Amino acid sequence: MKIRLDKYLADMGLGTRSEVKKEIRNGRVSLNGTAVYRPEIKIDTDQDKITFQGEPVIYEKYEYYMLNKPAGVVSATEDRNETTVIDLIKDRKRDDLFPVGRLDKDTEGLLIITNDGDLAHWLLSPKKHVDKVYFARVKGLVTEEDIQSFTQGLDIGDEKPTLPAELVICSPGGISEICLTIREGRFHQVKRMFQAVGKEVIYLKRLRMGCITLDEALKPGEYRRLTEKEVKRLCSQERKL
Repeated sequence: MKIRLDKYLADMGLGTRSEVKKEIRNGRVSLNGTAVYRPEIKIDTDQDKITFQGEPVIYEKYEYYMLNKPAGVVSATEDRNETTVIDLIKDRKRDDLFPVGRLDKDTEGLLIITNDGDLAHWLLSPKKHVDKVYFARVKGLVTEEDIQSFTQGLDIGDEKPTLPAELVICSPGGISEICLTIREGRFHQVKRMFQAVGKEVIYLKRLRMGCITLDEALKPGEYRRLTEKEVKRLCSQERKL
């Protein structure tokens, strides 16, 4: 892939386009060992070697992160008043990252952070029916009757009922613990589904999205890059479905 030198450097988080243009014109950027002064020069991202102030700059078209989202953080790219999930990714190179879908502010668990729009579209598209698995604590006794209701689809106030969902009771009681697999991503969907059967979600955590399962070693607020194997699995699934 060939792109402008100033875009190459800006994409890798080394400044705004105007800032990196100044650095280039001041001779602080080298291409294959030779100083360059033209921001518009085209770079082959696969073959050319770029250094910025003497340090090599490796171009990454896409970045992929797994975040264990903590409660109290919003699923947004920027917010004037709140900490966002992007704020938590401290060593990111690119400035065009976004969360794949949203978790409510009080919801925890798996959130994929990337700048790969095609992959995000596939994971979120209702037509693809990608599994999203949640653990929840629910106020009220969850019953076999609830399991049947979730299997059949529920009226949660939208134009259409929910798609069939798989509800598993992990621990019944006054506060029931459950696992739920849904294949949509409607607004407050899990909470609204339980409201439809007269119960209240008091804790919610996403465990899996597609073939990506939350790494148990990640504490709330921690993240890691997706492994090359995980990215290949995601991309291969995207091509198959």
